[in-house]
Amino acid sequence: MSFGQGGPSWGPGGTQTPDWAALADESAARNRRKKWLLIGGGVLATAAVGAIVATAVISTNNGNRSTGSGKNASELPAPTDLPNNTAEPEPSFSSVAPPPPPDPKDYISDVKKDKAPITVDAFFPGKKLTMGDRVYAKGATQQTKNCAAPTKGALGSVLVNNGCDQVIRATYSKDGVAVTVGLAVFETEAQAKKAAQQSSGNIATLSGSGVPAFCQTGSVCRRTANSYGRYAYFAISGFTSGKNVTAADKNAFATGDDLTNFTFRQIRHRGELQASAAATAPAA
Repeated sequence: MSFGQGGPSWGPGGTQTPDWAALADESAARNRRKKWLLIGGGVLATAAVGAIVATAVISTNNGNRSTGSGKNASELPAPTDLPNNTAEPEPSFSSVAPPPPPDPKDYISDVKKDKAPITVDAFFPGKKLTMGDRVYAKGATQQTKNCAAPTKGALGSVLVNNGCDQVIRATYSKDGVAVTVGLAVFETEAQAKKAAQQSSGNIATLSGSGVPAFCQTGSVCRRTANSYGRYAYFAISGFTSGKNVTAADKNAFATGDDLTNFTFRQIRHRGELQASAAATAPAA
C-alpha cells in the first residue's frame, strides 16, 4: 500500500484498492493501546492513594505506639510516667486523746476552785428580773457572814452546823406577791446538800425598797429549799396583804418558782464562766 503526501489515496482516481483488513487491525490495535493506558493510569492512581493512606495509618500508629490506642488513651500518661511519690505529707494522728472540757459544776462545788467574787450583784444583778413575760421588781438585798441572823426557826442552826460561810438575801415582788431568796454558801457540795436536806424553819423575809413586810408571824406562806454545787438556796413567798397562801394561789407558786429557777441558773452560770476561763487559759 502506497501513501502520498496528502495521505492515503483511494477511490476512482486511485491506483490501488485499500487493504480493509489491515486498516481494521490497525484500528483495533489503537483501541487496545488506549484501553491499557486508561487501566494503567487507574491502577497507578489507586496505588498512589493506597500508599498515602498506608503512610497516614503508619504515622498514626507510630504516634500512638507509646500511649496506647484510642482518644482516651492518648490523653493519659504512660504508667512509667506516673509519679511514685508526692510532695504532700501524709496525715498523722496523735495517739493521745485530748483532755475533756472542764465540767462547770466542778467550779462551783469546791471552794478551792470557785474563786469568783461572791457578791449580791454576782447572783442578783440589776433592778428587775424578767422571766418570760413576767417582770419582777427588785427590792432590798443583804449579805452577811452571820448565817443564823437572816433565818427563822431551826434553819439558823442547820446552816451553822453544816459550816455555812455567809448568806445573801434578795427580795422581788409582782402584783401583790413577794419572794425573799436566801443563798447560803458552803465550802463543799456535800455540806450544801446536807443543809438543804435538813432544812427546817425558813429564811427570814426582807422588806424595804418598795416592798412592805410580808409573811409575818401567823401568815401561811410557801417555802422551798434546794442546793446546787456548794450553794444551798431557800425561798419564802407570800402576799404583801397578809393573805394566806393556798394551793389554789397559782401566782404565789409561780413567783416562788421563777425566783428559785433564776437562782439556780445564776449558780450554774457562775460555774460555766469559770470553766470557760480555765479552758482558754494558757498552759502553765
